[in-house]
Formats: sequence, structure tokens, C-alpha cells
Amino acid sequence: MPQRLEQDVRHIAAIDLGSNSFHMVVAKVVGSDLQLVSRHKQRVRLAAGLDDELNLSHAAMERGLECLAMFAERLQGFEAENVRVAATHTLRRANNAHVFIQRAKDALPFPIEVIAGEEEARLIYLGVAHTQVESNSKLVVDIGGGSTEMIIGHEFEPEVLNSKQMGCVSFNEQFFSNGKLSRKNFNKAMLAAEQKLESIANKYKKKGWDIALGSSGTIKAIREVLIGLGYEDGLITNKRLTKLIEHLCEFDSIDDIDLAGLTDDRKPVFAAGVAILSAIFQSLKINQMFFSDGALREGLLYEMEERFARSDIRMRTTENLAKKHLVDIEHAARVKGHAREMLCNIRSELGIKKKSELFDLLEWAALLHEVGLSISLRGFHRHSFYILLHSNLPGFNREQQLVLATLARFQRKSLKLNELPEFNLYKQTDIINLIKVLRLAIVVNGQRSEDPLPELTLHIKDDEWGLTCSDDNWLEQNKLLEADLEEEQVRWNNVGWQLTF
Repeated sequence: MPQRLEQDVRHIAAIDLGSNSFHMVVAKVVGSDLQLVSRHKQRVRLAAGLDDELNLSHAAMERGLECLAMFAERLQGFEAENVRVAATHTLRRANNAHVFIQRAKDALPFPIEVIAGEEEARLIYLGVAHTQVESNSKLVVDIGGGSTEMIIGHEFEPEVLNSKQMGCVSFNEQFFSNGKLSRKNFNKAMLAAEQKLESIANKYKKKGWDIALGSSGTIKAIREVLIGLGYEDGLITNKRLTKLIEHLCEFDSIDDIDLAGLTDDRKPVFAAGVAILSAIFQSLKINQMFFSDGALREGLLYEMEERFARSDIRMRTTENLAKKHLVDIEHAARVKGHAREMLCNIRSELGIKKKSELFDLLEWAALLHEVGLSISLRGFHRHSFYILLHSNLPGFNREQQLVLATLARFQRKSLKLNELPEFNLYKQTDIINLIKVLRLAIVVNGQRSEDPLPELTLHIKDDEWGLTCSDDNWLEQNKLLEADLEEEQVRWNNVGWQLTF
């Protein structure tokens, strides 16, 4: 049998920056197979470093940076496109997350994506779906340090997903901060969790599932302890969780817990995790739950592999949102086409690679720039900004959503560049250039005519952007377009940009 050529093998890695632990999984893609090579885990307790004003402490940051430096040693020689780093609940909430992310660049030379709760849930489901024996439908529950994700899906498609702000670290601080293991503390924690689940419980029960699966550290620890208590199949049931709480209440404090299968590093947050899972069992009326090895990091891995077409997921997301907000798809497609052509014209001058993600971001923004019209024509660019920033957009991380929203916000009217947000994953100059291109593509399609425009070319000389046409008399024949371009030229001049046509 012929040996595989070395170039057929690609090594990829995914890192999950969780609230309690940082995880890394490394795999190799051989032909059509994805083979896990190694797993790495470090208890960082990032969430424990959040103060009352939601700022990460210096000590918590140092623990995280030290871990990332260790991970970086394993990833020496990896290409940037073969590594994905996703940050979850704690870095979503921390006001100074940008400080940590900026410092992390020195420890780990790969971009960190802060992902929304719903996106975290989708990726968790993907990780479980790819590592679990197939079933018709499944409920997946993942209790993290700061948030809990619950998803019902069929095969590889999540259908109902939620992320709730309740995790074993945050609940431990809220309900077990005195270290006391009492029935009263458990009841308070379980009631709080049930209140958070109240708004979604009926929807989940009505949807139903064939098998319930738990992923990640909290549920894995509960399974190990149940096995230590004599339940050799490791199956989690409501009755067994009740028994487990009774066992825990036999100890005076968290420090006194002595249960077979429970590691010292998991002990401080174990009781809070049990309380949350027990509340989920009761609220969703779960009969039994199995443990799954798949989780967020595996979801990141599988989505990186080209066979699972992450771009297709994001294109599907943008098309669905456009449809939901009754976007004029034909007009949006014309704007998208001209925007891409214009960016291609000046790509070399701007130092943008042929396959840069900036092309995709520009196209998605062009497709969605008018979603705000579903609210009102007046100030619709601001409505578009709000919708794109706050919608659940599967496949997009938080900063990608911010880019789409920013492009929509700056698509028209005066250029208030002092309102331009800061970015970690993208250069500010690149975002400004995308704004320029999108505005020009919108202006030249301003009359929404179905008749094709003459061939237009965008070029740059020094700092001056110029728009030329194959037809020398193109503006003589279209005075309205000329007036629109003159108006746009004034707006560019007001912020020190130069435009000729």
C-alpha cells in the first residue's frame, strides 16, 4: 500500500480560553480523516479574578498568560490559519479584556476571538456531534466556569440553543463563598439556576430529544464521582444527583470533601456544578445523561477543516438575516459585486492578500448593509449597526460582528471617525479602507437601477482614490450619479480623504 505524502498531512490546533480552565487540542488532518494528537489543560481560574466592577485582576491575567506561553511552545511552526483561539464567558464580560488580549499577543502569536454565548453553544454542539455515536436528536449540556450552554440538535445541525450566565465558578462565589456545604446553600443555588432556566424550559421540553449528553469538566467530574460511589456505568440521573448532594452535605466544608474520583483542582467548584446540573435535570425533566468527550475545542477543530466549510455557515447566516429583514437581495448583490471588484482593483496597493478574510467581511457587510430599513428609513445605517451588533450570527465571533456593524454604521452620511471602535483582530487602516470601498459601491448603485453600470475601475495614487470608467461620458449621461459622487467627495474632504472621479 503506498505511503501518504507528507504534504497530505496538515496539523491544526484549537484553544478554548474558558472561565475555569484553558484547553488546547492538537490534531492532524490526513486525507479525509481528522486524528487527535494531543490534549493539554491548565487550571487558570480566570473568572475568580473578576472584581465587582468586572475587571480582571493582574494575578488572573498572569495565570492566563503563563498558560498561553506554555501552549505556544507546543505550537511552534504552526501557520496562523491552522490555529483557532476562542475566548468565552469571562473575557466576554471583562471590561479590560482588551488589555489581556493585547498582552497575550506577546505570549501566543495567534489571534484570540471572543465569541458570543450562542456561538459558543453552536461550537460545543458541533464538537459533541462529531465525537458521539449518531442519534436522531440530542440535548447537549455544557457547564463551564461562568456560563452554561444548552443545545438541542439533529445530526450536525443545532436547532435550539441558549447560553445562560451561570457557571461553577460564579455560582461557587455566589452561593458557597463561605465554604459551607449545607442543604440551604444547595437549595439557594438550585433555585437561582431554575429561575434562569424558567424562560426556556417549556421550549426545550416541547422540542424533546432522544439522548442527553453532557460535555466538559463539570459533568465529567460528576460522572467520575458517581463511578466512585459505586455507579459503575457512570450514568447521571436525577436520583443519583440527589444522593450526591446528600453525600456532599455530610462534609462540613468544601475543603473537607473526600470523594473517590474528585481531583483537588476540581474540588473548589464541584458543589456549585452539581447544584446547576441538578437544577437543569429538574427544569428540563431529563431522565438520564451520558458524558461526551467532545466540547468547544473539538467544535473549533472540526470547523477549521475545509470539509465543514465555515465560510458556508457564515454565508448561510448572512443570507438568513437578509431574508428575515426583507433586504432587497438584487440591489444588495449589485453592491456586493461592485465592492468586491473595487477591492480587487486596489488590493495590491493596500497590501491585501488574494484570499484575505477582508473580502468576505466586505461582501457580507454589503449583503446586510440595509437590514436597518426594516425598522425605519430615517437613520437606517444606525439601525443596521444595532441589528448586526446584537443579533445571533452563527459562525461569527464578536469582533467579526463588530466589523460588519461598523461597516453598516459608516456606509452613508457624515464620517464621524471619532466613533470608530478599536479592533484587536484587524488593523484600523484595513477597516477604514473597507468603509471607503463600501461607500463607493453604494453610491454608484444609488439609483437602484437594474441596467448594468459601465465598467468602473478604482485606483489609488499616493493617498488619492480615483474612480474611472470605460465610458468617458459616463457622468454626462447620469447627472444624478455625478451629484451623489460630488456629495460623497465633500464628505471625504471633511475627514482629510481624497476622492476623484
